[in-house]
Amino acid sequence: MAKKLNTNNNAYIIIYSIVLVVIVAFTLAFVYTSLKEKQEANVALDVKKQVLASLDIREFADDADAERRYSETVISTDTLSSEDKAIVYTCTLNGETKYVLYVQGMGLWGPIWGYIALNSDKQTVCGAYFNHASETAGLGAEIKDSKAWQDQFKGKTAFADNKVMLSVKKATDIKPEERQYTVDAVTGSTLTCNGVNNMFKESIALYADFLNDK
Repeated sequence: MAKKLNTNNNAYIIIYSIVLVVIVAFTLAFVYTSLKEKQEANVALDVKKQVLASLDIREFADDADAERRYSETVISTDTLSSEDKAIVYTCTLNGETKYVLYVQGMGLWGPIWGYIALNSDKQTVCGAYFNHASETAGLGAEIKDSKAWQDQFKGKTAFADNKVMLSVKKATDIKPEERQYTVDAVTGSTLTCNGVNNMFKESIALYADFLNDK
């Protein structure tokens, strides 16, 4: 008569656990490998949409339409610093040259980043789009969710006289002479907006040589 397997035995439990872990690990590895290419394509497409959003191109029929609009708009992409911290997208929009600058920094709870579109003078902002990893909904998250707030950047001076000019301040603290380059802060989001200010100072400075080259 065959001996009944003792499932309460320590050795059985250990072997069973090891086999189960190995199976799960191989399954997860297979799923990750299978989806990796698609995930990377989705990330790349999201970046393209954000670049276009800074140029006020935000509505697409589908992903193929977004890809088409990007290929029609973006002429070239140039990385100016290590670790992809300074990337310039040279674009053409309505027959005019635009330059989109990638910026990144830290908000209140995590990374923030964005794309600032400049006119051909490499000085005046023609559009902007910002994003975040974990800012507070209804407060700091407004840097992404409020198009009206992003639209305030249009016409502002980003860089002049070899200095980063673009900034964010509480409306009551903005002096008349600062209106040329300063945007009203998001109400109740002082720390997030401080992060946006630091992002401008640190990131736009990386483009100084490019911006000075007229």
